[in-house]
Amino acid sequence: MANIVWHTKLRIHLDLTLDDLGHGEHEGLWDMVYGMDRMYAARAVPVAERDLQCGGVCQEAGVVAPMYLRMRNERREAVHERREDEDRHTVTISDEHKAYQERILRAAEAGGFRGDSEVRTRVGRSWIQTDTLIEGADGLRVGWEVQLSTAGIDGPRSVRARAAKAQRNGITPAWHTDRNDYAHRHDTQWTRSNNLPAHVIAKTGDLRVVSGFRKLDFWHCDLHADHPCPYGVRRCGKFHATPVPKDILFDDLVRNTAAGAVVPVQFRTLNKTHRFWATCADHDRYNDLLSNDDQLPAVTEDVRTPSRASHNPPTCRPDLTITSSATATPTTPQMPTPTSSGLLAVQLTGPAPETTAPQTIGESVLAGPGRSADAGPELLETLVELQRAANAARNALQGLSDRQERERQQHVLLEAAQRAQAAITRYATSQGLNRFDVQQTVQGAARDTQA
Repeated sequence: MANIVWHTKLRIHLDLTLDDLGHGEHEGLWDMVYGMDRMYAARAVPVAERDLQCGGVCQEAGVVAPMYLRMRNERREAVHERREDEDRHTVTISDEHKAYQERILRAAEAGGFRGDSEVRTRVGRSWIQTDTLIEGADGLRVGWEVQLSTAGIDGPRSVRARAAKAQRNGITPAWHTDRNDYAHRHDTQWTRSNNLPAHVIAKTGDLRVVSGFRKLDFWHCDLHADHPCPYGVRRCGKFHATPVPKDILFDDLVRNTAAGAVVPVQFRTLNKTHRFWATCADHDRYNDLLSNDDQLPAVTEDVRTPSRASHNPPTCRPDLTITSSATATPTTPQMPTPTSSGLLAVQLTGPAPETTAPQTIGESVLAGPGRSADAGPELLETLVELQRAANAARNALQGLSDRQERERQQHVLLEAAQRAQAAITRYATSQGLNRFDVQQTVQGAARDTQA
């Protein structure tokens, strides 16, 4: 439910908390609007065609959300047609969820693919809501859903139903989580990374997928085989495939799924269907094996990207503490000591924790890799001024009761917010920075200076 309703025919906002709906010059406005909506309902007119839409959170998010009116306990109420629109008013997206969305878009753009977050796709008279939709090669569409909270297995709004609906309408579902229990569910192709804070997820580093990606081993079921026969006999003499866990970097997974080099697989055993991701070559060989298990499928050429060593620090070790250079204790590296055999005994050590020096606000965000931090404060101040203007316009709107003044101020607020967001997007894109980090820094600085 919402208090602000947008009337598409009258082109006005209706505030249900006010007796005159915010339009004192129109006497009997509620009786007219409510009576028309009840007439539409009596004639079975769809809610989407009744001229009423959410004029609050949904409209600010750019979403068309049809509504209908009702009276309950002598109270006026506007109700959303769809549950997902209602949830938009109550469910707050976590910082970790936003960081994953930013990372998916950044990884896709690095591979030459475009995408967008919170995408609504029309399907008949209903919609499909996708966290992040990536437009891949040859018309391929991959819908990434980041699930960091509890999700049901059965029901019309369950993971199984939502994934099946997306797949029926040309969207390949890709569900990612940080919860270990989802690794044992097979209602869709789950991938999992370690539980990490938002600032670690958002930064450019090697975020590793620890579950959900498999390599298929193809083998002959004879006395020399390492795997047991899946049919429960000693040796059947046929050829089989066995999925083996394999790590992959999250950014590579995003790009390869968009390119079609990594595809969803449904691996069937005698009593269960396992769902995971695998390379396109393994998928094709598995299909060949299902059609004829009397001979080993031919090895097909896999689509591979050039292999190179990564210089990015890993983001899969949140237990590493980041200390300031002012407080870090310098350590003297120890040289290997020669052994009695004349060889050097080398001690293997893990990567050293990163150290960061104290920085002024915005300096770490605006001064990306290879960029000078000297221009950071000036550029930050420009973005902060635009954000201050948007905040001031929003504050001015709250104190207005006159309808014309509110409409004029709403236009001012919309233009100011668009200018601030567009400036942040342009700067983050041109500098190769994380837009989420830039926006958080700018908004925090604007609040501090206006307080």
